[in-house]
Amino acid sequence: MKTPKLGKLLPNVLFHHDLNLMVFIPRGIITEKRLDEVIEMLEREEDRAEKPFNRFADLSKLDAVDVDFDSMFRFSLHRRLFYRKRHPVKSAIYVTSEATLRIVKIHVLLTDYSPLKVRMFEDLAEAAKWLGVSLETLKLDPWSGLTSTP
Repeated sequence: MKTPKLGKLLPNVLFHHDLNLMVFIPRGIITEKRLDEVIEMLEREEDRAEKPFNRFADLSKLDAVDVDFDSMFRFSLHRRLFYRKRHPVKSAIYVTSEATLRIVKIHVLLTDYSPLKVRMFEDLAEAAKWLGVSLETLKLDPWSGLTSTP
């Protein structure tokens, strides 16, 4: 299979073609509108990709989370339904705060038993091991092009 043919990614997203891994490192405040933008980009790229790709989200750089239970519920069920007839992929989410932990728990629960294998991590090295990539790969920061330190 060929590597994915990707379109325009959001500025806080990197794609490692050699590892078939999309990395998302948002900054600022995550809102329902921002989640919708990420979903739109992700689904566009999933449709374009010739091969399924894993994903990693590092939520440690967020200042705040402005997403309520209903929005997260809608987001997670939408993702589950959109991805229901696709090949399994891994999605690792790195959390460092109670706010991100709460919303990610909802997503993990609602995508369980689907092709989206979503796991939450409080240790970056464990996320790297589960995804089968180096820790340095997950520390690359799309905002600066430099290695970030969680």
